Amino acid sequence: MLPLIINKTFKNQNYTTTGLPKAEYDNCTFVDCVLEECYLSTISFLECEFINCNLTNTKLKETTFKDVHFKDCKLVGMPFYECNAFLFSVSFNHCNLNLATFNTLKLIGTSFNESSLQQVDFTEADLTNCSFNNCNLMNTVFENTILEFADFRTAYNFNFNPNSNKMKGAKFSRTTIDGLLMSHKIIIE
Repeated sequence: MLPLIINKTFKNQNYTTTGLPKAEYDNCTFVDCVLEECYLSTISFLECEFINCNLTNTKLKETTFKDVHFKDCKLVGMPFYECNAFLFSVSFNHCNLNLATFNTLKLIGTSFNESSLQQVDFTEADLTNCSFNNCNLMNTVFENTILEFADFRTAYNFNFNPNSNKMKGAKFSRTTIDGLLMSHKIIIE
């Protein structure tokens, strides 16, 4: 049984050499912390917030994220698909998620706001009702992905085939619709 840490704020901590102590963190806030390449495996984060933290290439085998908010964080290369899928719920605001992997995860209603999601893998993920508000989706992979009622109206640089995804009710703007047609080799002028 992991120790329980409740309502604690961690500021300006560097865990790259010591590692974050294995525990269940409940309603905790991490501010300006460095967790780059740390092993967060089997650690639970419940209703936590990460602000301006670096979690690049963090190991996430069976990590629990329930109602976790990331703001201004660097999350490059994070293998979210390795997390405990039970109760998985996150949101991202002004984050760098380049090269992250979400394949097969249920991300229903997840908010991606003003974030970079370049070369992210959403293969076979469920993104029903997700919003990609002002997000860069360059070279992001959507393959056999559920995108029903997802909001892409302000997203940009996306390019995926609508025939390879479930897209009923997905929202797009007229100015960015060309990202859906590139796979058909249609010329838009």
